[in-house]
Amino acid sequence: MSQAERIHVDHSVTKRLGNWTSADTFEIKARGGGVVVDLRSPGIPAEVEVRVEMQRAMVKLLVPEDATVDQWDLRWSGKGKVKDGQAPAEPGLRRIRLVGTAADSEIRVHRGGVAMVSAMMSREYLDDLRRARKEGRLPVIDDPTRNPFAAPRRQASA
Repeated sequence: MSQAERIHVDHSVTKRLGNWTSADTFEIKARGGGVVVDLRSPGIPAEVEVRVEMQRAMVKLLVPEDATVDQWDLRWSGKGKVKDGQAPAEPGLRRIRLVGTAADSEIRVHRGGVAMVSAMMSREYLDDLRRARKEGRLPVIDDPTRNPFAAPRRQASA
């Protein structure tokens, strides 16, 4: 078991995008703020536990299309819910288990193209694009499964 990634947000927003960790446990403490956590990297194990302690906060999880999000051990007080509009009908290979407490909070699950667009709408993506261009590679924030050193496809001239 690897060490847990700890994220603490108090009335601010933080994002962890791309290939940023290989941990299997994430501890998120958020109060009056927002957290975006990218769990699409191939370096992240198939079984992941996300421990939350939320108060008037929002956590957005970017997950693979076939990931199963288990919210059985999540305790709610006040308003709030897990928004997962694209949940797969069949359980996938990856399992994300949500545990902890959420008071007047919300957890959003973005998959596939929606997760890509969410990652692309960030300052981190622009920085990654600039670094990729300088280094002659492809960006990885939008798709952490992509090989950054694969030859880019050239379009044929007319």
